[in-house]
Amino acid sequence: MNKKILSISAVLAAAALSFGFETWNGADGIARVDTGLDAGEDNSGYWYNYNDAADGGESVVTWGADPDPDYGGLEPVLEACGTGICGTYTLGKGTLDYDPFIGIGFNVGGADAAGKAIPVDASSMKGVCMTLSVTHAATLELGLGDANDAKIGYANPAYDMGKSATGKSVDVPWSKFAQPSWAKADQSISIDEAVASLASIKVKVQAKTGSTGEFNIMAVGDYNGGCGTPTPGPKDAIGAKAIAGSLKAQLAGRTLSFGKSVAKAEIVNLQGQVVMAASSVKTMDLSKLQAGVYMVRAMGLSQQIMLK
Repeated sequence: MNKKILSISAVLAAAALSFGFETWNGADGIARVDTGLDAGEDNSGYWYNYNDAADGGESVVTWGADPDPDYGGLEPVLEACGTGICGTYTLGKGTLDYDPFIGIGFNVGGADAAGKAIPVDASSMKGVCMTLSVTHAATLELGLGDANDAKIGYANPAYDMGKSATGKSVDVPWSKFAQPSWAKADQSISIDEAVASLASIKVKVQAKTGSTGEFNIMAVGDYNGGCGTPTPGPKDAIGAKAIAGSLKAQLAGRTLSFGKSVAKAEIVNLQGQVVMAASSVKTMDLSKLQAGVYMVRAMGLSQQIMLK
């Protein structure tokens, strides 16, 4: 039977047996969180990503596999990562007047026919637990839906999870979420009000332009939901990390060298597009590329370079 059909069946079965928010584990390979709070559209909990492009930013996420818009979106990414939703990111400021960002999230109650998240009362969750690894400090942010977000000037309640390259778990009650210090008096909202109209839960990474890093969201649940501890990846992923630790791309003019033969290498631009690829190479000639910032991916390596 088709693996995609099996996965969808697993999602529907989980939804039918739902008795509240069930802890999601990335190792299960299902790209939908069973929130138990679906607003009736049966489309809650699907992971999605977003960035700063709407305001002029140029931040991008590069996935280990191409997302599939027809079957759970990020399910191929989960399969490639093995333990969660993982990827690399490059933050580009573009014309922004603030630091660039990327984010991963899911709608707690689902979305309406126009694609807008539906706010629901999430008081029963008591809070959020999450297991993840991330290069730069990340925040857990509560989305309240388009209308409410605009009403509070996008000063959404959030919790600083910090960073951890090896992985960490946090278990946060709603009372620990707070609006940012720059929120104005007329943009204030109590945490009880926010939780009573919760539309989405997001993981946001925001840092200086040019910052690059990796993330892996391994589990998410409600407060005291048992998100556990970071889970090691499959043996091939561990091997890739070991290779990445010893592999380094060096740029001399427009020639990129790896020091050893790599099975596959890709050059990715700030829009996440693969602009050059090669197999079984020690060097790559980048003379045909325009000047700018690129990401090099090869055998687990993820490294930024700048062509002049």
